[in-house]
Amino acid sequence: MSYAASRGFSLIEVLVSMLVLAIGIIGTAGMQLAAMRTGTQSSFQSAAVQLASELADKMRANSASMKAPNATNPYLGIDFQGSPEQGAGPSKSCYTNACNSQELAQFDIHAWQGRLAAALPNARAVVCRDAQPWNSSVQSFTWDCAGGDGNASLVIKIGWQGKNADGTLIGDGGKQFPPSVAFVVEPYVP
Repeated sequence: MSYAASRGFSLIEVLVSMLVLAIGIIGTAGMQLAAMRTGTQSSFQSAAVQLASELADKMRANSASMKAPNATNPYLGIDFQGSPEQGAGPSKSCYTNACNSQELAQFDIHAWQGRLAAALPNARAVVCRDAQPWNSSVQSFTWDCAGGDGNASLVIKIGWQGKNADGTLIGDGGKQFPPSVAFVVEPYVP
């Protein structure tokens, strides 16, 4: 190769190597972003399962309220979204006072809702009797509860505003996110 033919060849090599390096850096940044998003959603999932398990344990420990008829069961009244309402707390602290089963249920629910709101973004929780929490046509859990007459499992459903892999918010046609966790507290046995 003559000197005239090789002039500028080193510059082209440098530019090509910079292009390859830039593509590698962009790919690495994209993988890092995807890993962070997946890690965040995984931590939310773990927190939701832990919170559902915690409430289920509190419900089982307070069997007088949990076994109450649907109309008077304080746990079946949970349909929570966002943050606990100010001033809507329990009538007394069950840490320092003796509480009956209804007061203990209200105390536990209020404290649990505060932890739920702190752990998950735009948290939502529903406790209900549901014969079919999984909707196979849309391949996800649903907030609807079918089985309020007592002939269904007692289920805790928890969800939060998550994101898809492309960064868009998860939601259905009505912009509502589905539950991510459906925890059976008491299965229905006919």
